[in-house]
Amino acid sequence: MTDADDHLEATISQRGVLFAASGDVLVVRRSTDGGWELPGGRLEPYEDAPDGIHREIVEETALDVHVGRPIHTGSWRNDTDQGRFAVYYWCAVPESLDVVADDPVQLSHEHSTHAWLSPEAAAD
Repeated sequence: MTDADDHLEATISQRGVLFAASGDVLVVRRSTDGGWELPGGRLEPYEDAPDGIHREIVEETALDVHVGRPIHTGSWRNDTDQGRFAVYYWCAVPESLDVVADDPVQLSHEHSTHAWLSPEAAAD
């Protein structure tokens, strides 16, 4: 048996891996520290998980995506030693959107810029 202090206490967040028809993935740059991340955030109280990630993506990018299944999870401790747990969802941008020519992304104040990258480049 383990002591309760041995278990991770974490804030849960959700991230969307937004795939364009080209196969590229959307990454956004945080306004606060310039770090790159996938769009997403935390659930509101009593919010359904798929509804929550959809809401966050619309708020942060103005993109109305199809939210698919979870594709990855991860846990870590941040710089202030707070626990974090994230669920990553496969999301599809409507095929009718040309993300390069049309640039449909409208960022919220939380992010300063965005890029569509290959999945390999986005993972770096």
